[in-house]
Amino acid sequence: MTGAWPELEGLAPASAIEMSGVLSAYGAATRGAVQNYLVTDTPAPFLDDLLNDYPARGGKMMRPSICIANARVFGGRVEDAIQCAAAVELLHNGLLIHDDIQDASELRRGRPTLHALHGVPLALNAGDAMIFTALIPLIDSLRSLGPHVAARVLDVSMVMARQTAEGQALELGWRDLNQTDLGDADYFRMVLKKTAWMGLIWPAQLGLLIGSRGNADPQSVVRFGFFVGTAFQIEDDLRNLSDDPGYGKEINGDLYEAKRTLMLLHVRRACNARERTRLDIFLALERDQRSDDEVLWLAGLMKRYGSLAHAREIAGAMAGAAAHEFLLTYGRLPPSVDRSFVAGLIPWIFDRS
Repeated sequence: MTGAWPELEGLAPASAIEMSGVLSAYGAATRGAVQNYLVTDTPAPFLDDLLNDYPARGGKMMRPSICIANARVFGGRVEDAIQCAAAVELLHNGLLIHDDIQDASELRRGRPTLHALHGVPLALNAGDAMIFTALIPLIDSLRSLGPHVAARVLDVSMVMARQTAEGQALELGWRDLNQTDLGDADYFRMVLKKTAWMGLIWPAQLGLLIGSRGNADPQSVVRFGFFVGTAFQIEDDLRNLSDDPGYGKEINGDLYEAKRTLMLLHVRRACNARERTRLDIFLALERDQRSDDEVLWLAGLMKRYGSLAHAREIAGAMAGAAAHEFLLTYGRLPPSVDRSFVAGLIPWIFDRS
């Protein structure tokens, strides 16, 4: 796999088995910490079961593992980073609850979404509570870091919060206003904010600051996180159009939701005037008005005009750029299981099961 990205040759990116081992180990440690923060002395009807639902469904644990691995790469220990890793995972699950509501999604990790099971008001409240709960381990982690490092952790966290909200606003606004005059650069901007910042950049920054005791520059991982995060999101968008039984979310859900993916932007540019008119009518509908036949027509149109191939090509280019940025940021650090894990994220995003 490293032959596709020569920069990684000699830097020993983790194999798929090694990636699975790190994700399993750091994921188990994070789940234990998360459960400690979800247990309360005062049981809350209509809330506790909802808070435990998404974390209990599993997940790949990529984000907290990135946090812990970066802490170790930059000189720290697992126990130094575990509270921040728990904060990352709690925030991720809280945002998933909100995202599922905003997108009217039907499935999450192979099961009905929380709002489908319990209604929007209770699910929205659970998402709020999960996000508030994420602040507790984050604040707990600051107690041992000292004021300088704690301030930097809070700084990068506030930047992440703003970037994530801006990215979500772009995606929702484009859809709600039926904006069609978008290009690939618009998509990259949205993904940087919505996916890459919270999913890769922020966890890496937390780990870097904890491991280095504030001596390393958190900006040094931004470009790597952007390129890996963009390739990750494109691959996720492509999987949404597949019939992979392990995907865990609604197949073709992005088409029912009219999300502005690279494939949608490409096919609108590539198709003829008659098809573009039909596509724009489809995009102007509400989700529940988009028929199965029209969704299948659009999926077929994307395949016919090479939109999926276009997206795969760009994802590969983003992965190549990520390999270059990895060399700049991590290449001179001592070899370790954790550095190999960070390098292994690049091929893993295409091979994850």
